[in-house]
Amino acid sequence: MSKVKKDTIEVKGVAIQIYTEDFKNDYVSLTDIAKYKNREEPNVVVANWMRN
Repeated sequence: MSKVKKDTIEVKGVAIQIYTEDFKNDYVSLTDIAKYKNREEPNVVVANWMRN
């Protein structure tokens, strides 16, 4: 079973979650990044990214 480590960084006033799995794979929360554009509905920003 892999161990996942969760860290948080702050960029331009927005907290962004970063997940590291066994020091090999890093994952960044796209929803947290989308909150920079639209704090109320970040899902709309992600939907636009997926459409393009």
